[in-house]
Amino acid sequence: MQNRILETERLYFRELTQDDFDAVCRIMQDEETMRAAYEGTYTDDEVRRWIDYKLAHYAKHGFGLWAVILRETDELIGQCGITMQKWKDENTHEIGYLFRRDCWHRGYAVEAATACKQYAFDELGVERVCSMVRDTNIASQKVAERLGMAVVDRGVKNFRGVDMMFWLYSIKR
Repeated sequence: MQNRILETERLYFRELTQDDFDAVCRIMQDEETMRAAYEGTYTDDEVRRWIDYKLAHYAKHGFGLWAVILRETDELIGQCGITMQKWKDENTHEIGYLFRRDCWHRGYAVEAATACKQYAFDELGVERVCSMVRDTNIASQKVAERLGMAVVDRGVKNFRGVDMMFWLYSIKR
């Protein structure tokens, strides 16, 4: 078993590996889940590249979007963590979260993102964290708000050739 990076009452976090491919596909190939986040599902090759990108992020920064494991069953139910993201001309620490649809509305995203916020402040020593949320993704907006974040900016980001409006939520230490 890989090292646990964080633990909460119901969850633990570890680095993703290519062995997580099937579980990550279950999230990233679900049409409703991915419409909320990225306006489209990922192919098998895109999921493999996604995981490779996360592995490279861990190597470069020492943190990233981690596998979120349900302690009760040891199954991967989502991804949550801190990534370096570009917002306009600035690099920022972003708390990202993406969960299996059958795990929505159970408080997992808030629980996971709260742990990541504390990790960013306490372990990484950052002064501010943010979350970039699509203007149409009400559920993710509510997660950011429950973390104490507020909208500080709006802007268009291009994902996979599609321009999408995002809101930048932020909170300082």
